[in-house]
Amino acid sequence: MEKIKIYLADNSEDKTLEQYFLQNEKFEVAGSSPIGQTVIKEVLSSKPDVLVIEIMLSGMDGFMVMSSLKKELQENMPKVIFISNLSHSGFVSKAVKEGASYFMVKPILPENLAERIENILEEQTLETKDEKQLDEKISNIFISIGIPAHIKGYQFLREAVKLAVEEPEIIGSSTKKLNPTIAEKFETSSSKVERGMRHAIEVAWNRGKIENINTLFGLKIYSSNEKPTNGELIALIADKMIMEG
Repeated sequence: MEKIKIYLADNSEDKTLEQYFLQNEKFEVAGSSPIGQTVIKEVLSSKPDVLVIEIMLSGMDGFMVMSSLKKELQENMPKVIFISNLSHSGFVSKAVKEGASYFMVKPILPENLAERIENILEEQTLETKDEKQLDEKISNIFISIGIPAHIKGYQFLREAVKLAVEEPEIIGSSTKKLNPTIAEKFETSSSKVERGMRHAIEVAWNRGKIENINTLFGLKIYSSNEKPTNGELIALIADKMIMEG
């Protein structure tokens, strides 16, 4: 079994945690440091699976370190577990808001931390499998209704459907939330997202696969002269995904 690579950004003089993980065959310690800038440099280099980080580090706090790493690593960001003597609810809520997977208050039993790390990575694996299955289902629908994969609107629509599955009400705020969220991910503008999705739907209709669409949803809801809006098509596909589990 491949070892779980962790980085320990801990300011404690007690090296119990580090010694435990060095001796645990399931884990590989990619590095450790109490200095914020060093943590950033070494995490960028070693790319661990999990970053265990203290709030109070030398030079910069754990939140600043995490923010800097997120900008650099983006989707390759490791899972983050905050550890601290500071148990104020404000710190906990900020850690969660910043995207941390867990917050543990010192003193920490190494066995408990190890178990938490394994649970977090197991949940991530299940989420990844679910996301791949959803991607495949959406792609199959797009192929069936004639939306080609090489156009930009295909990617925009797929992301829109995934967002709508996670948060159905987002379709009702496409201008304020849905389009800007997609635009941010693809580093473009909301207007280009809107146009790209509209173009993808027009391509599908021009290919004349209307019957495939009606068959797919079990209803004769469209004709060659009736194109759905972006929101209507996204909602239809998202509803189908939700109903199919």
